[in-house]
Amino acid sequence: MTVVAYIMVKANSGEADRLLGEIREVDGVVDAHIVAGDVDFVVKVDVESPGDVKEVAANAIQRIRGIEDTETYIAMD
Repeated sequence: MTVVAYIMVKANSGEADRLLGEIREVDGVVDAHIVAGDVDFVVKVDVESPGDVKEVAANAIQRIRGIEDTETYIAMD
């Protein structure tokens, strides 16, 4: 069984295309989109465990230069 999560990403940079490319290269990311609204990107993650979700959100995405904040939602179904 895998864990699916959605990560809402806020950026403080105008480099949306660069950030999107770097986010899509992160292991575990299966889809990522630039969106309009309160966040700049919605990222879908499919990994083996909840710990892997933390690894993707906190240790990979948040370390990308230009990322300001993330908020993570784990799918329940």
